[in-house]
Amino acid sequence: MRFQTRNREDVQLDMTPLVDVVFLLLIFFMLSTSLSVNPGIKIDLPKSSAEQVTKKKTTLRVAIEAGGSIYLEGKKLTFNQLYEKFQVVGKAQGDEALVVIEADKKVYHGLVVKVMDAAKSSGLNKLAIATQPNDVSE
Repeated sequence: MRFQTRNREDVQLDMTPLVDVVFLLLIFFMLSTSLSVNPGIKIDLPKSSAEQVTKKKTTLRVAIEAGGSIYLEGKKLTFNQLYEKFQVVGKAQGDEALVVIEADKKVYHGLVVKVMDAAKSSGLNKLAIATQPNDVSE
């Protein structure tokens, strides 16, 4: 009796789609983690052990460099321009807006107070000063 033998192909898993998906995930995570809030503005924040402020509906980020340059949401402004922006947001948002001041620790204290006063006089009553968390080793 003669049996017929069939030629069986070896079943293999195609790795190309799996490798493509892994590389796409790698690229996605690399791009999403490399984005920073204020690129190009060099600020050395003071340290604090206080809790972080939760985000409100409207958050205005004011950065003050060591040299006294003022930035609102990453755009360099003069103090008068900043005051005008505060006036516009104060009329539109009022108590809903939060002003977060990110001042370098070498900034003259009077400039920070001047920015806080401009925000308060514009009707922006919720103010916060950004700090870095304390290291446990210090």
